[in-house]
Amino acid sequence: MIGLIVARSKNNVIGKDGKIPWKIKGEQKQFKDLTLNNTVIMGRRTYEEIGHPLPNRKNIVISRTMNYQDNNLITVDSLEKALQLVEGNAYIIGGYNLFKEIIPIVDIMYITEIKKVVEDGDVFFPEFNEEDFTIQETEENEYYKRLVYTRLAPKK
Repeated sequence: MIGLIVARSKNNVIGKDGKIPWKIKGEQKQFKDLTLNNTVIMGRRTYEEIGHPLPNRKNIVISRTMNYQDNNLITVDSLEKALQLVEGNAYIIGGYNLFKEIIPIVDIMYITEIKKVVEDGDVFFPEFNEEDFTIQETEENEYYKRLVYTRLAPKK
């Protein structure tokens, strides 16, 4: 199973100045619950923002310019190579280029919609065809709404 996990603002922002532009208590719990003991795949900038391999996960960084190696951390130069290394579930966790590349083949997307507008955001979640997915709301509070997009079977 290939999944995607992202939080985006009301105006589709996922990043500003190389950082996630909000800090909301409890917002990252779903991320941890889903990715623990699975594989996370990320781009170089996402890895550099995190600053270390995520514990209790296989971490794969996609980069053509850097080579990170550590416990549970490897670097490859393409999404295709990353997916070949996956056993079990894999989650794409950022950034924009990987999201854009994986959306056409992703099985499920966990999208947290942050209930705020982020001014001057510089990274946005890619557009996609919602008609390719069923959408289920799983949780909502005053700060965010969680949506699960599950890919529909291809029409025959």
